[in-house]
Amino acid sequence: MPRLKYASVVRVVVILGLFCLWLQIMLSASGGGMYRDGEELMNSNDTSEQVLALVPPELHKYLTVHPKNSSVNSTERAVSKNLTEIRKAIQRSNEAQYIHNEDIYGPVQNDTIIIAIQVHTRLTYLRHLIVSLAQARDIERTLLVFSHDYYNEEINSLVRSIDFTKVMQIFYPYSIQTHPNEFPGLDPNDCPRDVKMQQAIKLKCINALHPDLHGHYREAKYTQTKHHWWWKANRIFNQLECTTNHTGMVVFLEEDHYVAEDFIYMLNLLRATADRSCPQCEIISLGTYLKTYQYHANGDKRKKQMTLNYIQQVRMANEERRKRQDTQWNFQVYPNLYGNTQKVDITPWHSSMHNMGFGFNRSVWHNIMEIQEQFCAYDDYNWDYSLLHLSQNRKNQEKFKVIMSKGPRVFHIGECGIHHKKSNCNASSVISKVQKLLQNAKPYLFPGSVTATVTAGGAKHNKKLTKGNGGWGDIRDQELCTNMTRIGRELRRYNYYA
Repeated sequence: MPRLKYASVVRVVVILGLFCLWLQIMLSASGGGMYRDGEELMNSNDTSEQVLALVPPELHKYLTVHPKNSSVNSTERAVSKNLTEIRKAIQRSNEAQYIHNEDIYGPVQNDTIIIAIQVHTRLTYLRHLIVSLAQARDIERTLLVFSHDYYNEEINSLVRSIDFTKVMQIFYPYSIQTHPNEFPGLDPNDCPRDVKMQQAIKLKCINALHPDLHGHYREAKYTQTKHHWWWKANRIFNQLECTTNHTGMVVFLEEDHYVAEDFIYMLNLLRATADRSCPQCEIISLGTYLKTYQYHANGDKRKKQMTLNYIQQVRMANEERRKRQDTQWNFQVYPNLYGNTQKVDITPWHSSMHNMGFGFNRSVWHNIMEIQEQFCAYDDYNWDYSLLHLSQNRKNQEKFKVIMSKGPRVFHIGECGIHHKKSNCNASSVISKVQKLLQNAKPYLFPGSVTATVTAGGAKHNKKLTKGNGGWGDIRDQELCTNMTRIGRELRRYNYYA
């Protein structure tokens, strides 16, 4: 009998040990998943022949994946494994403010268009964004600022290989990668997301007194995106030496965007139209999440009837995007918006409708800075909804107005990655469809003029936010956000290490 009891105890211990081992593996996988899963998923998708066929041969170099077992990459990865070395490399790069190709394309001017690209780990999408940028007219007159929240030598090598315009890299210094076991990353003593406040107080976890408005505690992987966007904007407008007197446009893109070859031309055309017809228009928007596009002025009425009105389309698209559903690109190209005279809307700016490929200048940034505390204190982990809250609470001023092209010049191709883990995920399929769409639209790009329509917006435009989406109740997040605005202009230090 004692032997049976002993055997039972041993069996239980073994089972518990195996369970703990499984649990540890799962937690480890989920902890690094926001980097590894997305990166492995995105980099395992080989660029299809169909996609390559629509890319000029001289740009194939940006789509070439170098073998990971090469001696150079092995050495680089060995160096970058050390967290201390990564932090030092980030500090050196940020201090140097090095502008690649400045000797070829000249220094940044006060009116140079700055294209700010927020980068995480989705390398495949980034490659195609770069290819699309390379084909844009007048791209050589811009400055590309790649803002990274993950230090990776393969990504760095790709960015530094760009030879068609000026390039700068900036690195968000408070990332989860560089702070894996402490705030702003996940501190071991942070409260679990779903624990109740009373239980959190008993646990004595760090942020027990600061859940969000829904009663949940912070998740670092979600707060990082808002922190990164805010740091990037402050870095560009307030801190870089080359932007000290900059008054031109700053356009915000992300790694999973794709641009049309006339997006810079359209940016300038919309800016000129706003100066002439809408001086109060602060923001320009070139992108959309809608999956249905209309192309030239003389459209078929039957095709127009097949299309929901704009606000209904946006509401449906936004609902899909926010729920992170597995959607496919089932768009059609309706011929009534792209032509010699194209349509633009002037309307109140709304976060989820006008946050892609949008831009503004320093005067708008000054308006944001006047009430920046509302951005940092608002309990919403989304930077765009926080900006909307700020827009809706400007004292004695109307909400931000946007002038937007109804025929998009910036597209969202990020159907695969962190929020879309479908078994049949194929980045090349989505990219190919965007390429074909732009190929069909090619006769209608670079329009001679645009026709502006002023709209008051629908219910979604004008509904005032009563509360945020949460995820931003932790006072540490709010203080870090606020402190980012207190860093002054920094001179370049010529100690760059490639």
